[in-house]
Amino acid sequence: MDTKTQPDARGALTEPTTLKIQRLLPGPVERIWAYLTDGELRRKWLAAGAMEMKVGAPVELVWRNDELNDPPGTRPADFPEEHRMQSRITECDPMRKLSIAWTNSGDVTFELEPRGQGVLLTVIHRRLPDRSTMLKVSAGWHMHLDVLVARASGKEPAPFWEGWSRLRDEYDRRLPA
Repeated sequence: MDTKTQPDARGALTEPTTLKIQRLLPGPVERIWAYLTDGELRRKWLAAGAMEMKVGAPVELVWRNDELNDPPGTRPADFPEEHRMQSRITECDPMRKLSIAWTNSGDVTFELEPRGQGVLLTVIHRRLPDRSTMLKVSAGWHMHLDVLVARASGKEPAPFWEGWSRLRDEYDRRLPA
């Protein structure tokens, strides 16, 4: 993977309530699929939770962002130590696509595309309900994907909460009011 083929790290609105963000990860695609679907691997970059790979299956996602780094950094006051969300799988095409209904904040699709020795991961978060949620989600996906890139590359990720706070301010300046 060279920098010429790296997607822009920043998320962009493809529609007024849809965020699209991409990362190029070290392959193979089976490994990155495991980071999306295996609760223990997913816990290291996003959220824990068992996942049955079939359409309609319930999924409980459990975020503990303080556990993404050691030391964890300073969590913003309005964020709990743990956040749980009941969701369900709406599409599952193994090694290529996974969609999850995201309770109260739209739905999320993960798409995987082999690119040489790498894998292009595209995350599309649709139907974001308002600008405040959009800013939190944009900064969140950006940092969570940065953590995934670090983990998949065998590196220690940058401090989550400091990055999230910086990115939330950046997205506030970049996204339409």
